Amino acid sequence: LSSFPLASFTVSLRRVDNVTVTIKLRPGVSLNCLIRVKNIPRLEMKIRPGDNVTLTFTCNTPEKYFIMEIQNNIDCVSGPCPFGDVHLYPPGLPRLNRTFIWDVKASTKAGLELKFSTPLRQIQPGETCPDSVSYNINSCIDTATVNIGTFCRNGSVSRVKLLGGVIMSLHLPWNSTLITSGFNIANRSSIKRLCIIESILNGESSITLMSPNYPLGFPEDELMTWQFVVPSNMRASVFFHNYSLSNCERKEERVEYYIPGSVSNPEVFKLSDSQPANIAGSFNLSLQGCDQDAQNPGILHLLFQVVVQHPQIDENVTHLVDLSKERNMTVTIHFEGWPRRVPLMSEPMCLICKDPRSCDRVLTLASGAIYKISFLCKDLSRLRITAEKGISCVDVRWCQKKTYTLSVPKAITQLPVQLHKFIWKLIAPELINIEIASPSLKLQQHLPEQSCSTSYSYSIVSATPENEMNVGIFCPGGAIEKIQLRNNITISLKTFGKGFLNESNHQDLKMSFVPHIKDECTFTVSPDPNAKIYLQTPSSLNGLPPYVSISWYIVVPSKQVARLGFSRDRMGITCETGRAYINIKEQTLGAEETVRREDELLPEPRNMHHNFWVNVSNCKPVDRMQLTLQFWVTFVEKQIDVAVIVAVLAGVGVLVAIGLTVCCVKKKKKKNQNPMVGVYNANVNTQMPGKQRLFKKDRKNNESHVYAVIDDAMVYGHLLKESNGSVNPEVDVYRPFDGPMGSLPPSPPPFSFRKDMRHSPNTEDPPPLAETDHDAYTFAHQKSEELEDNGDTDKRNNGDASVSLLENKEQDGLEE
Repeated sequence: LSSFPLASFTVSLRRVDNVTVTIKLRPGVSLNCLIRVKNIPRLEMKIRPGDNVTLTFTCNTPEKYFIMEIQNNIDCVSGPCPFGDVHLYPPGLPRLNRTFIWDVKASTKAGLELKFSTPLRQIQPGETCPDSVSYNINSCIDTATVNIGTFCRNGSVSRVKLLGGVIMSLHLPWNSTLITSGFNIANRSSIKRLCIIESILNGESSITLMSPNYPLGFPEDELMTWQFVVPSNMRASVFFHNYSLSNCERKEERVEYYIPGSVSNPEVFKLSDSQPANIAGSFNLSLQGCDQDAQNPGILHLLFQVVVQHPQIDENVTHLVDLSKERNMTVTIHFEGWPRRVPLMSEPMCLICKDPRSCDRVLTLASGAIYKISFLCKDLSRLRITAEKGISCVDVRWCQKKTYTLSVPKAITQLPVQLHKFIWKLIAPELINIEIASPSLKLQQHLPEQSCSTSYSYSIVSATPENEMNVGIFCPGGAIEKIQLRNNITISLKTFGKGFLNESNHQDLKMSFVPHIKDECTFTVSPDPNAKIYLQTPSSLNGLPPYVSISWYIVVPSKQVARLGFSRDRMGITCETGRAYINIKEQTLGAEETVRREDELLPEPRNMHHNFWVNVSNCKPVDRMQLTLQFWVTFVEKQIDVAVIVAVLAGVGVLVAIGLTVCCVKKKKKKNQNPMVGVYNANVNTQMPGKQRLFKKDRKNNESHVYAVIDDAMVYGHLLKESNGSVNPEVDVYRPFDGPMGSLPPSPPPFSFRKDMRHSPNTEDPPPLAETDHDAYTFAHQKSEELEDNGDTDKRNNGDASVSLLENKEQDGLEE
């Protein structure tokens, strides 16, 4: 026990006041302090009406261990009510955390009114007041008790009228200097509803209120009213932030507004409706419950906000938003940070209105209609626009011929609100893929080495039901002409600053549906001859997904040589299943293909003289290893090689010599008048390379009339060989190139985990939906079945004719 003198307190209660004081230990504290009355220690003490008690505590800080309740019972049914100010009685109490409770009994025919000298602010359950001074109001109807709410000081609630009795509680901390209760009691006539709460709103303000018993549930079939006193030169708007509905058997839960000057008072709304806004002057709001299902009553509760603002200068200025010609598009105008950030109740309100009385912080407009909107906002820079548009292919025959423009409609850009994001969701059917192109501006991949500096950028994500691949962030002004992707795509245009309004006029992003491609993603890159470009595999943060193949087709400008290099020397992964490869190949006849596996060094920087392909194919990496590769391309002028010029001149000389020899041989043969022998060869194509025609079966394009001219040595080669001759028989014809040239990427080494093979390993590639030029470096081949009818009148067996000609020639040779 303390050795210092302890303070003593004398509590004297008059019998007529009907007041009881109880001092007890705080829950959960240790027994380090006791109450001492007449040298008798106690843990708890109750002082009743008429008692006169002197007490002390055995410690210097009793507020840490004890709390005190002072209950005052007032009977307004059998006796007169003590109308007027309510005092804190008795005086001289110990400095403990204390709760004053006034339990007032009253008839339901004469409601009670509590009027507060300092207006109150309602708080949610569990919330505390800054000064720890709080009021709790309960209504008592017969044996039922309804919690009207808990309130702090410094708010807007000035009066509360209740039907029947009331239990009023005032909680004060031990160090509070408050000497008055802050309210008085007045008797009024019956209000015929649970309660009426009056709120006075002066100037611009925002308040939050809750229904009784929040969040446990509003009493069944009850009615209550909030009265809002608003200056006539101000505007009020109501917003429901949290509500739930009970299960009604009869009637319907609703809210009713009484707005002076309205032509339809009361105005009835569902709790799910947008509530009235921009209300001029004072108004009432009532909440009506229903008869609930006895077996499953449900819960009715409501939390809402009332915002009062000055009339906005431009509130009568309307903006036309014409979405009548748009399809599958929504436009949402919202506050900054939506939907992740919820604005504070105290923040200035920015409202968007579809009509003068229908306003909200968030407004969504659907395509196919025309809207007239206005803004109730002092600072429009706090508002943003987010729009979304869907494009899908339903009829393949129609959509593959159409090119879609991916640009922000003028109906959005003309609004005085900054565009935050425009999202295109592109959906393609099976065996159809999507191509994104930027013909004039081209795209630049946003990387640390080449960051975007424009006012907007595109984020491209390719998604499947199993996973998604973040292709990357791109902005205009680069080298990427087009991107082809296999899966559904989401493109998000995001703006930065105010420059987008001017740059939006020059957007040139296009989208089209194209035939099936083998790789997950293919880039076509056409760089500026003076630029150094960096390119990187998609999903730089999470790594390229397993079993995914990506290709880049790099166009090398004429009179330029491309320099290709990788940013590091290895892929940096170890494969758990399959192998990862890098393939590099120029698009020219006889070009060698460079292949590197994940366990090999990447190629050193090299020169590429022709357009070339770079292909990256991933395996399933071990553990959390990720495949992220970056490479760069620069250009230099082609150098004239003297050795090449000499070689070309030498070659020309050889050709001239051969030509002279052939002329001499022909003249000699003409003198001898030996007829030429024509042997049919079905593998010769005399046509120049080019696009294949739609109809091939005519004499010009088939090869029924093509012969190879051979001299005697070729015909008699086997005879010369038998006589130890040195001439080998050879037919002088072209052998067509069968490599993977044209506009197709180099095929990586075969592996069984490619996406196509996983889903349908025995299925052939689908036929192309549109004619593509893949024969720039190949010769057309004639199918055998096309030889059945070639337009010749002589349809004898070609093999037999060749044998008979050969026999005749042999006989002539023996005679010679």
